[in-house]
Amino acid sequence: MRRLRLALPLLLLPLLLLALAGCDGSGPRGYSGYVEGDLLYIGPEEAGRLAALKVAEGAKVSAGTVLAGVEDDIQKADLAAAEAALAQAEARLAKAKAATQRPEEIAILSAGERRAAAALDLARIELERQKTLVPKGASSQANLDTAQHTYDQNQASLDEIRRQIDVARIASRDEDIAAAEAAVRNAKATSDAAAVRLKRRALHAPQDGTVQTLYYRVGELVPEGRPVLSLLPPGQVKVRFFIPEADLPKVRIGAPVSVSCDGCQPITADISFISDSAEYTPPVIYSREERSKLVYLIEARPRDPARARPGQPVTVTLDAAP
Repeated sequence: MRRLRLALPLLLLPLLLLALAGCDGSGPRGYSGYVEGDLLYIGPEEAGRLAALKVAEGAKVSAGTVLAGVEDDIQKADLAAAEAALAQAEARLAKAKAATQRPEEIAILSAGERRAAAALDLARIELERQKTLVPKGASSQANLDTAQHTYDQNQASLDEIRRQIDVARIASRDEDIAAAEAAVRNAKATSDAAAVRLKRRALHAPQDGTVQTLYYRVGELVPEGRPVLSLLPPGQVKVRFFIPEADLPKVRIGAPVSVSCDGCQPITADISFISDSAEYTPPVIYSREERSKLVYLIEARPRDPARARPGQPVTVTLDAAP
């Protein structure tokens, strides 16, 4: 009887240890993990000194809100130069499409045309008079020849002035106009690019979110490609946890999991990513089974993202109800 009494506690000890460890085989198994946010890093495309910072850490902003501004003196000067070049190209195009000479110059040629026409009429009258007098012997053949020559000369002068007027009213050649139009398009593209570079010196929120971290202060030089601040859009949080290789068949994309943390109510998340490759247990994750060295990264999206805080350590179980 005494031996039986001693054997019963020894038989119950493994079950007690399993219950204390939360791994009695019947209950859900928990995996350690943490909450991570998919941050948006907002910064200038070109280096510059930070001129304005309009938000603070923790501020909630809406899409389009101006978050910060970088000095834009150079970009303003580039835009002014591009706009001046565009105006010059447009003036050249207008000149190419217009008449070769100005209206005032054409008016002078028109006056010369009238003068040449009057001289031609006078020469015609003199020629006709000489043609009448020569047969009667009242004038010589030389006078007739001179009258004919004067008439022909005045006729040629009138034709020349009329050709000059026609040329003055003709626009530039087609290839010259095409070149001028291409110059205008090039200047317009340069002006548009300068306007875009100037606009981007003001940093806007691409979508709603909460400012997480400010990396620079007003007056500091921001290198090219470095963020001025980070923004967390609503709902862009995920739970990352690791499971041993032996438990990998228990998870699938879309499966619900239960996420709990110290002092908070459990929330439900859906598995959105399963790593294809194994890795060694990260040093910040303490597996409940030390003998499991190779683990797989799993990510899950909380159904209520507002209740999950980035950086928060959590415990994940796979028995959540759908």
